[in-house]
Amino acid sequence: MSKTFDSFGLNPALLQALASEGYTTPTPIQAQAIPDVMLGKDLLGIAQTGTGKTAAFALPILHRLAANRVAPKPRTARVLILSPTRELASQIAESFKTYGRHLGFKVAVVFGGVKYGPQERAIQAGLDVLVATPGRLLDHMQQKTLDLSSTEIFVLDEADQMLDLGFVKPIRQIVSRIPAMRQNLFFSATMPSEIGKLAGELLKDPVKVSVTPQATTVQRISQSIIHIEQGRKRALLTEMFADPHYTRCLVFTKTKHGADKVAAYLEAGGVEAGAIHGNKSQPQRERTL
Repeated sequence: MSKTFDSFGLNPALLQALASEGYTTPTPIQAQAIPDVMLGKDLLGIAQTGTGKTAAFALPILHRLAANRVAPKPRTARVLILSPTRELASQIAESFKTYGRHLGFKVAVVFGGVKYGPQERAIQAGLDVLVATPGRLLDHMQQKTLDLSSTEIFVLDEADQMLDLGFVKPIRQIVSRIPAMRQNLFFSATMPSEIGKLAGELLKDPVKVSVTPQATTVQRISQSIIHIEQGRKRALLTEMFADPHYTRCLVFTKTKHGADKVAAYLEAGGVEAGAIHGNKSQPQRERTL
């Protein structure tokens, strides 16, 4: 018999939020991880994007915070979640806000590429949950606008991507400032040797869960190829997107300039479109999304 979220004994406010989102049945990683995280155990999760791992740690963390309500001190965060990218950090923070909408917790996200002041003010008030990228978090620590001495739960998400981006040393610096008596949750899609070593340093007698998506992205996508003249590509896109079947679409281009030109062409044809690439600032990317 498959589990439901009701069976975990989660806070009723969380169940109410899940019901509002239409979620009733946990994914495999949620079913495996939620009970142990609720008990305060360390966890090592091997899981790819698309398995529901954010809810696997967000729900039990919110449950634990609700069971032991303590007003966070100024410049502190009870929970720290490290994410490799700005976009992922924003998504995680939004998930916490969505699931915890009836609990009234203070959640903030900090990352580079945006103004420092609003982030500093959010931290100054004291936070229940802080989601951050390593670089900007270290900036706040060095400026003494953030104190991690009372952090109770530490989550490292997408650890293998952190390795790819060169964040392992900054992560060790950050962890050295968090109390040793804490709960650690560690998630990675793969386990290269350096990440295995880092997990060994952080985790204490962890519960281990490992899942793979029921279907890979390619298996879930119907693929087709259209052979067309170079000059007709953008016109064809406009025709395709006029079909109400296409509601949210991603178009990949070879160059940044090409992305801007395609977006402009589509908008001229009445299609709401925007471009995201490395020359866009973080606020521009967020407005587009």
